[in-house]
Amino acid sequence: MAKQGGIIKLEGTIGDITFYKSQDGHLARGKGGVDASRIQNDAAFQRTRENGEEFGRAGSAGKLLRLAFRSFLQNGADSRMVSRLTKEMVAVVKADSTSVRGQRNVLDGELELLEGFNFNIDGKLSSTIFTPYAATIDRVTGALQVNVPAFSPANGIDAPEGATHLRFVSAGASIDFEAGIFETINSQSVDIAISEAPVPAVDLLNQLTANSIHPLFLVMGVEFYQQVNGVNYALRNGKYNALSIVKVLGL
Repeated sequence: MAKQGGIIKLEGTIGDITFYKSQDGHLARGKGGVDASRIQNDAAFQRTRENGEEFGRAGSAGKLLRLAFRSFLQNGADSRMVSRLTKEMVAVVKADSTSVRGQRNVLDGELELLEGFNFNIDGKLSSTIFTPYAATIDRVTGALQVNVPAFSPANGIDAPEGATHLRFVSAGASIDFEAGIFETINSQSVDIAISEAPVPAVDLLNQLTANSIHPLFLVMGVEFYQQVNGVNYALRNGKYNALSIVKVLGL
């Protein structure tokens, strides 16, 4: 892979060279690699096939997780979130210590490794909220909850320039990775003015079906707004919004 120079940038294929545009700029790469049929059938590529199967499971699991929290990801995810999440899901799959190579999966892996994952690398939750909060999951009752004690927004939140208000958001999800379905409940606080004046505690309850037999995920985030003439507008299309997986309860 090489970067294209010069004034004119190409897109398409010329001979064995493919020119394309990516997040890293205009690039070019040569045709190469092993024939697909050989990878699928040659014993020498057994490990490659096993890795591919597990990578596919990780990718599918990451996609399902993204779908479960899609309503918040539209306002709180960076451009490389998908690849970063897939990488973490691969780590989850590789943590499966019971299945044979090629059959390792997320359910027998360590889904708790996803705790702390930030959907927006430009707005990490740990660098945004400094007031203590509690994140709890009760499988028996189905209550997935975030509790933020009374605090001063100006002191407890690192708000970007131009923000006048903030909103806490949360969501809980029960995800059936085998069937490819999920149950999600969202919650959010009222819009809170960013000032030194203390505000009451915030409780965000996401009530799922009790006694779920699937992995449970709890996310929390902070969204920023700018008030103009009494109307709150999303600040720079959510570039600095924080959203993170704060609690996971696997099987």
